[in-house]
Amino acid sequence: MKPIVIEARNIVTRLGENLIHDSISCTIRENEIYALLGGSGSGKSTFLREMIMLETPQSGSIHIFGKDIADLSLTEAQELRKQWGVLFQSGALYSSLTVGENITLLYKEYTDLPPALIHELVKLKIDLVGLPTHAIHLYPSQLSGGMIKRAALARALALDPKLLFLDEPTSGLDPLSSRQFDALIQQLRDLLGLTVVMVTHDLDTIHHTVDRFALLGEKRVIAQGTLKEVLAINHPIVDYFFQKESHGIQG
Repeated sequence: MKPIVIEARNIVTRLGENLIHDSISCTIRENEIYALLGGSGSGKSTFLREMIMLETPQSGSIHIFGKDIADLSLTEAQELRKQWGVLFQSGALYSSLTVGENITLLYKEYTDLPPALIHELVKLKIDLVGLPTHAIHLYPSQLSGGMIKRAALARALALDPKLLFLDEPTSGLDPLSSRQFDALIQQLRDLLGLTVVMVTHDLDTIHHTVDRFALLGEKRVIAQGTLKEVLAINHPIVDYFFQKESHGIQG
């Protein structure tokens, strides 16, 4: 069995008086594509933000690469962040910068590499995600939705992370572009040896791309495992969610 990359235990999350998570747990292993699945308001994106240290749960623990992220010093947290890349739902590219400049920012911030080498690395990342070479000179406003996702993915991969977080990676894409992006994630996982954690409500992604997933509902993890394992669980939310999605209605 492969090593554990992320282990979350008994996470309780409150936003004001609103209880979001009531003791949720999951385990994510090296080199797998793992999804957080659930309807709107189930807390899946909040859980992802807690993993990447943008939010803090009220109680419980999250260990990443064996380290309790709640006990890290500022320097230790910065070092750990270098080991992962994040693709936000909207892409979150700087609109005033070209694709190349968006990616270059990370090298300037975190490395002492010479400009010529940085330029070559940027071109390499752009090619890696399937963008045309000239995209390096384009601004986000000049990109299609699918190209924005790929450009943001190239930026997320800039520092050669071991771990990749994706928030609704196929949201806003047409069905063909969604499947192409799913295929790209699988290819990159295999090529780079990545561990991938994604928030999604896309059942095609669950069927064809994800190795295991957690289904969130009722403020907890309703089910966790492979698609076959989850579908074998007798629970109204499992039945409702998958039946609803199979009829093309998003949760």
